[in-house]
Amino acid sequence: MTVIVLSNCPTGLRGYLTRWLLEVSPGVFVGSPSSRIRDALWSEVQQYARNGRALLTYTTDTEQGYTFETHDHHWHPTDHEGVTLINRPTEQPTTPSRTRPARAGARQPNAAATVAESGHRMHAWRP
Repeated sequence: MTVIVLSNCPTGLRGYLTRWLLEVSPGVFVGSPSSRIRDALWSEVQQYARNGRALLTYTTDTEQGYTFETHDHHWHPTDHEGVTLINRPTEQPTTPSRTRPARAGARQPNAAATVAESGHRMHAWRP
């Protein structure tokens, strides 16, 4: 089994992949091509993805039963004692937003009044 996931790739590349794989959702391709065809497809994806991202996963004879490869993706597969894990880049810590505390005795907005003022109608959900 082979799965290729494309994000922000040219539509021509998606059309090319539909020759051998079934597009089950936009940008998600599934099939069982031979390893030679799978490698050729992945080579084409890497060449024509441009600024897009791609992920390839396929079954293998490993402990997990599958492996995967990425192209221009922020997350990278990393081998850890024979098990493939995803290495996510750490993001810089964000500074807490500085919001002013509410004044003592200040009137808090009523959610129902806010919706009524906006002109939207709220209806209770009934099964």
